[in-house]
Amino acid sequence: MTHVFHRHTQSLMPEAASASGLEITDTNGKTYIDACGGAAVSCLGHNHPEVIAAVAAQLGRLDYVHSSFFTSRAAEELAEVLLERAPAGMSHVFLVSGGSEAMEAALKMARQYFVEIGQPQRRHFIGRRQSYHGNTLGALAVGGNAMRRAQFAPLLFDVTHVAPCYEYRDRLLHESAEQYGLRLVGELEAEILRLGPENVIGFCVETVVGATLGAVPAVPGYFKGVRAVCERHGVLLIADEIMCGMGRTGAMHAVEQEGIVPDLMAVAKGLGGGYQAIGAVLVQRKIHDVFARGSGRFMHGHTYMGHPVACAAALQVQRIVQRDQLVDAARIQGHALRGRLEAALGGHRHVGDIRGRGLLQAFEIVADRGDKSPFDSTLQLNARIRQQAMARGLLVYAMGGTIDGRRGDHILLAPPFTVQDKDLDLIIDRLADALDAAFASLPSA
Repeated sequence: MTHVFHRHTQSLMPEAASASGLEITDTNGKTYIDACGGAAVSCLGHNHPEVIAAVAAQLGRLDYVHSSFFTSRAAEELAEVLLERAPAGMSHVFLVSGGSEAMEAALKMARQYFVEIGQPQRRHFIGRRQSYHGNTLGALAVGGNAMRRAQFAPLLFDVTHVAPCYEYRDRLLHESAEQYGLRLVGELEAEILRLGPENVIGFCVETVVGATLGAVPAVPGYFKGVRAVCERHGVLLIADEIMCGMGRTGAMHAVEQEGIVPDLMAVAKGLGGGYQAIGAVLVQRKIHDVFARGSGRFMHGHTYMGHPVACAAALQVQRIVQRDQLVDAARIQGHALRGRLEAALGGHRHVGDIRGRGLLQAFEIVADRGDKSPFDSTLQLNARIRQQAMARGLLVYAMGGTIDGRRGDHILLAPPFTVQDKDLDLIIDRLADALDAAFASLPSA
């Protein structure tokens, strides 16, 4: 019996009792390897003593202040640390309580920026199909996750969604990877021109697509083309690095690997590593200065933004990541994870594509490798794999609707940056067993 309104109301979940490192233990004493960090959140693993100490120390000094009255030393120092490693030109950090809030703030900031500079007619955002930017209404509107949007469509403002950079399924046989990327850039520019460049606020894009497509990086040159188009038409480039940022891909920010700088960038998940709820928008100086010279006020805020305890936790997480060179570790161990996935599953008849960057890796499941056809969505194959993995003491991020919001399945892995080779071996062994059991459970098996 539970009085919690859980996200899945018809299933009984185990109760987590404790966690340490890569492992979570439930109240029955069963231990699970957390191979996905919840949702790519736990960059340090669980129960890191230095972060726990930092949270306790902050609580002993200052538990909460409202951001309309005070700033805090924890918030100021966190902003300084983030800007030390931010993309060029970033000068300020807007601190919130999670990824959806960060994207919501970025959308409003972009709109108000144009109002402040005398272009109030700008009202359109452009997103991509099969993207995910959060579950608040604004973030859901710019996102292209068809499954999550469907029930709430009447509540969402109109957003154009162009094609994702999904090479596995969408690159034509006669195209090189670079030609494919240029075609997509052309589609974006055509949509900007259709709407009227003077009417477009921004283009929202995940640098590496996370949950909805499953760890899909762009082809070479795509993001440089996108950046050029946005600059040509005065459109803001809003990068969503909520899942793929803060070291997850083997660079502090995934945009570094694309050689571009966005105008606004949302981060969360790995920012605080799950120790407290926190997110942020990194802001270019040109945008902040418009607010400072104009109205002097961003017409947006939340009760818990810049929360001192959340900032103290994130500050300590980021100090540890930097001190222990864990971004490099994510790159190195990401190669190790990819190698193990390819060795174990590269020839599997139902694994169509293995992809990702750093410690954000995934594979797409197909019924037939030849024509890339998916399994019938009514089989809920991703859920079967998730259940079989949990039965074996392994947590993976399993999703359906990979192709178009209805069809397709993928499994995403995002272990902590502290993952060791022996952990990777256990993850792959349990995952391979879970796959075998899930396929054996299918009605036609």
